[in-house]
Amino acid sequence: QVPLVESGGGLVQAGGSLRLSCAASGRAFSRYHMGWFRQAPGKERELVAAINWSGAGTYYADSLKGRFTISRDNAKNTVYLEMNSLKAEDTAVYYCAAQVIPSSYTYIAGYNYWGQGTQVTVSS
Repeated sequence: QVPLVESGGGLVQAGGSLRLSCAASGRAFSRYHMGWFRQAPGKERELVAAINWSGAGTYYADSLKGRFTISRDNAKNTVYLEMNSLKAEDTAVYYCAAQVIPSSYTYIAGYNYWGQGTQVTVSS
């Protein structure tokens, strides 16, 4: 019911940068909390960053602070993840997710709608 489409993934050398985008359809985007998750082979899916409905509240995994930035443009129905100083361990499939039912934007189980994922590969 909530289509999400990620783009911007690809292959980049360690130390490089990528900007991921997640586009949503409909007029309800500005009501949603949004999150970026990632899953590497053999590992559990983890929350990378999250942003509340207005963009005023953000969360980052401790290991990513200072390197990644989440933002949103509600006028464009789009959330972004700017990734800098990329490391080999950042290699994963990155997923955009939406929390439609009101809750804390850091509550992982509240994210029920997912994009198809975009591959990020960081070469060393």
